[in-house]
Amino acid sequence: MTLHPTPLARNTETQRTWETNINFDVSPHPGGSERDELVPSRYALKVGDIDVLVISDGVLPLPTVMMGHNVDPAVRAAWMDGNFLNRDAFDWPLNVVVARSGGRTILIDAGLGLDPNLDLPRAGQLIKRLEAAGVDLASVTDVVLTHMHMDHIGGLLVDGVKERLRPDLRIHVAAAEVDFWEAPDFSHTAMPPGFPDALRSTAKRFMDEYRGYLRPFEAEREVAPGVVVRRVGGHTPGHSVVRLASDGDGLTFAGDAVFAVGFDQPDWHNGFEHDPEEAARVRVQLLRELAASREQLVATHLPFPSIGRVAVDGDAFRWVAAFWDY
Repeated sequence: MTLHPTPLARNTETQRTWETNINFDVSPHPGGSERDELVPSRYALKVGDIDVLVISDGVLPLPTVMMGHNVDPAVRAAWMDGNFLNRDAFDWPLNVVVARSGGRTILIDAGLGLDPNLDLPRAGQLIKRLEAAGVDLASVTDVVLTHMHMDHIGGLLVDGVKERLRPDLRIHVAAAEVDFWEAPDFSHTAMPPGFPDALRSTAKRFMDEYRGYLRPFEAEREVAPGVVVRRVGGHTPGHSVVRLASDGDGLTFAGDAVFAVGFDQPDWHNGFEHDPEEAARVRVQLLRELAASREQLVATHLPFPSIGRVAVDGDAFRWVAAFWDY
């Protein structure tokens, strides 16, 4: 008789894999410590033979107009009401993925970091949460950046991080993204005051610190077995998504191609989109692909752990959150 693992067994086995490969320490610490948190901030799963860890970098409070600045405020307020959310301010989740495949450990995006000029105490948690999960920065062989907005690169700029990274670290980012940030165009965005300057200065600092680590690509690149990054554009010119595929299973990390409002309102323009019309086209195309393939989706700004699938719902889409394995 063949025994098929229950969800509990599958998740326990995934946890053991991380513990073996990256010292994934999930045990309580005697007497408690700052590493212990009441709310879970990491979630492990398998995509075929690829080990995946979703880690929360915290939340970023922003005005709700950022969810859809091209729609009537009353329509936007009604959407927020219908989703039991505050009409004025919204806590954007910040999710990062660590994947392990073919002996390589890949960090996909790097969170917001701890810029002292930003009063965002609930964001920028990635580095301490990597440590709490037992992920040693020196074990990271590759970083994949979906794009170079500050909430995706800032963790690499935290004091002391660069010194702990491998000297042969490879940072994969679309060549179009690198080119864009040499002289970024914010003319089609709708950000709160101060954000364009903060984005520009963070990208400049990142390039100054890490230019020698960059491995730009044009259209797509296989970073490790089954881990492929693909430029889609839209949100920024070089915005990319990362697909993990193994043994008939698949998961796409969509970065900022999809937001919580993007399923039933895919044409709403996000305030950070540098080409809103193209971003909407990219979003619809990606959601169609995922609905057809039935593969899993993770995105930066969906509620943690943000794992789910996409269903077609009339002329739009519906988010189907995955049941957690305990």
